[in-house]
Formats: sequence, C-alpha cells, structure tokens
Amino acid sequence: MGYHTIMERILMHICCAPDATVPVLRLRARGWEPVGFFYDPNIHPREEYELRLAQARKLAGIQQFELLEGPYEPDIWYAAAAPHKDEPEGGLRCRVCFGVVLDGAARKAAQLGIGIFTTTLLISPHKDVRVLEEVGRECGARHGVAFLPEAFRKQDGFRQSVHLSREYGLYRQNYCGCTYSRLESERWRAAHPQGSAWWRDPAPGAPSSRTG
Repeated sequence: MGYHTIMERILMHICCAPDATVPVLRLRARGWEPVGFFYDPNIHPREEYELRLAQARKLAGIQQFELLEGPYEPDIWYAAAAPHKDEPEGGLRCRVCFGVVLDGAARKAAQLGIGIFTTTLLISPHKDVRVLEEVGRECGARHGVAFLPEAFRKQDGFRQSVHLSREYGLYRQNYCGCTYSRLESERWRAAHPQGSAWWRDPAPGAPSSRTG
C-alpha cells in the first residue's frame, strides 16, 4: 500500500533538492506524506533556477514523492526584496524573502485542501528558525492553514543532507539563490582563492559557512 493512501499529506516547500533529502525521510517517520512544492522566485539567474528544479525532480524520483512546480515569478520577489538589497545575508532581506516563498506555499496548501505545510529551509544552520516560524505562522494564518516548524537541522540533519546529496548525485549550489547572495558568494570566493566554495562542509563539531 502506498504512502498516499495511509498517511496524511503535508505540503513541503522545497528550497533546493539537497535540503529536501532529510525532511522527506523525517516527515514520513512522523506519519506524514510530503507533497513537494518547488516555489523559488528568488533564484537567479533563470538557468540556475532550471538546474535546481531539475534536481528537485530527480530527488522526487529517487525518494518517490509527489512534486508540484510553482511558477517562476522573479518580478514578485524583486519588488519585495529590492528595497533591502543592501542588507547582509541573513538580514531583513531574508525575512522578506521567507515571506514571499512561504506565502506562496501556504496559498498552495490551501488551494489543495492540505491543512498543514512546512519548508526545507528549516534544515539550514544559517537560517533563523525563529524568523522562519514567525513568518510561516503568519502566512499560514493568512491562508487558513497551519505551519509545522520542524527542526530538520537537529540530530545532525544538515550533515546527513550533505551525505545523502552525494549518495544521490545531487547538485549542491554555492550560494543561497538570489542575485544578492550570488554577488556575496563571488566576493567571498575572490577573497578566499584556496576555497572551492563559501559553504565548504565543516569539520565535525564546527559551524558551516554555507547559507542555503
């Protein structure tokens, strides 16, 4: 008997395939069947967006979950984020970005009649969980659905996602997604020529510098 017939559905917003690897497994372990929703109007350029979408499709095939694809709406994201373009990564611009993507996810959940949603952004050790929970609950209330602030990063969740990504052969990006984080990533790599990427996997017990 398949998961869809025995488990309650939860809409899982997907920021990227690597960060979705562990959430799928943990949600199922808790009795949910995740319905993936790839909605990332923040990703720039379009070629990067298409690459990450292709990887989400690949993961959906490997882990056997339903994947829904939202529209690519960069104009909506830029209208919201541009006033905060000078904010550092992790600042107010990120909160605004969370609002755009989680509002889209909450709206989609409501349209599908799915009463609860979450996001794979919660696995990143560089995203503010408190802000994500606050924004998620606000967006959920606006559309009449609940937000599950599952702490996917706990119990070494992020490192597990790195290992699963390698096992599955998934592309791992070296910047969060938006044009501003891309520029910040490029500046970091220029200042650290010996580093292959600004988020290099940390040693056990050490913090990572990856943003996504």
